[in-house]
Amino acid sequence: MPSTGLRRIRLAATVTAAGLLLAACGGGGASMGGMEHGAPTASRAAFGAADVTFAQQMIPHHQQAVQMAALADGRAGDTEIKTLAAAVRTAQDPEIRTMRSWLAAWGKPESGSAMPGMDHGSGGHDGSGTAGMMSDQDMKDLEAARGTDFDKKFARLMIAHHNGAIEMARAEQRDGRSPDARKLADDVVENQSAEVGQLNRVLARL
Repeated sequence: MPSTGLRRIRLAATVTAAGLLLAACGGGGASMGGMEHGAPTASRAAFGAADVTFAQQMIPHHQQAVQMAALADGRAGDTEIKTLAAAVRTAQDPEIRTMRSWLAAWGKPESGSAMPGMDHGSGGHDGSGTAGMMSDQDMKDLEAARGTDFDKKFARLMIAHHNGAIEMARAEQRDGRSPDARKLADDVVENQSAEVGQLNRVLARL
């Protein structure tokens, strides 16, 4: 049977080990707590006001481009215009869904994208500072056009519309903090600049 002294030594060792284990668990808990506390901060740091504005304004801008492109069905006469209109719908519909998902993840409303005063004329700015939005009259004129008349109107209006999107995308490139939003802005600048060049060439031959 162990002596009293030996039992005391074993008891002291057990207490010391338990104390070390508790200290380790406590330290780990503090570290995990810090990680949990820091996670929302990191998420907030992933975007800023410019990213929110970009998404809120680009959503209705894209929506109008898709509406314009849809009018090409049964109205456009030029094959290249038909192809460009299809490309606009194919590219911008998914981008609208993507930007909506960002706003939801950021806890920001899409309502900021509602833009009263959209009928300020093509290529201009409305009260929200959004460029290139087509007016109600522009849309009516485009809807009433057919054949070459439609092709010319579509090209002119889409050039102005794309230039507005490029302007907003350059602001996001300059001021945005979200890597995803900045990547989309890069794509807008690259793709829509190329389409502006193509539309200008179409206009020159119509």
